[in-house]
Amino acid sequence: MGRQRDGVGAPRQLPRPGGLLVLPPLLLVALFVGVPVVSGVLYTLGHFGGLNSVVAAIGLHQHAADHWWGTLGAYREVLTSDVFLRSLTVTVEVTLLSVVAVFALALTVALYARLTGGRTAKIVTALSITPLFLPAVIGSYAILTFYAGDGALTTLAHALGWSHAPRLSYTMWGVVIGQVWTNLPFAVLVLSSGLAAVPDALIEAARDAGAGRTQVVLRVLLPMAGVPAVITAAFTTISVLGSYTVPYLVGPTAPTMLGVQLANTFQSYNQPQQSLVMAVVVFALASLVGVAYVRANVREARKAAAR
Repeated sequence: MGRQRDGVGAPRQLPRPGGLLVLPPLLLVALFVGVPVVSGVLYTLGHFGGLNSVVAAIGLHQHAADHWWGTLGAYREVLTSDVFLRSLTVTVEVTLLSVVAVFALALTVALYARLTGGRTAKIVTALSITPLFLPAVIGSYAILTFYAGDGALTTLAHALGWSHAPRLSYTMWGVVIGQVWTNLPFAVLVLSSGLAAVPDALIEAARDAGAGRTQVVLRVLLPMAGVPAVITAAFTTISVLGSYTVPYLVGPTAPTMLGVQLANTFQSYNQPQQSLVMAVVVFALASLVGVAYVRANVREARKAAAR
């Protein structure tokens, strides 16, 4: 069933009705994601009609379209603003530090569990994924109070005679700690599953050939965990770029990460057009990471097909 002859003798594949099952989710994505994205981009270009008519009626300091395609006035205003540039710099710095820290910690836990096993490795893995079951807002408040001036860390430091212990609450270092806390479980799960998929026979063969633990890691485990590593780095980067709860609760008032800054621009200053321009910038940064993720997967699929 599902095939017919094309007159030459070769069977021709007919469309399968099962393919229609993907239409509902595609329509939902197009309706609730695609339409708002297109409408928002048009609003940043100064098109105030249609779906943008209500927000354009209440927004302040808006730039109306002066060409058929719109205007770049809102983009010029935002991209040359010192507030936005400071927020962009802070966002990139926090993202890079968080991704490096998350990846290093998750890889350490995953390698320890893969190479040693046993009860201790299971306990370490379980502790590392515990934040997955706690809402980010609770974890943020816990970090805020723990590293505050009257928190447990400062109290312990004073008891040990360290009167100038750093206070990480309301600092970007506190935000980095919060990002690591919230993103570590996903990274551990992905990297652990990727390393677990490496056959034991390869590890044993390397050990029989005289390879030590370091060589097993560098020449066997890490090369075969390339895709999980790319997935971990890509999704952690996107998660930190678009984060709001952790930088809002734990971070300083200024400068803030872009997620907080665009919310403040909309809510406190009633400038939805400028706020959406910042959202477009975040979307563009996340898209660059998404393109790198897709290219890595395509390259890996081609290698697998060539074997």
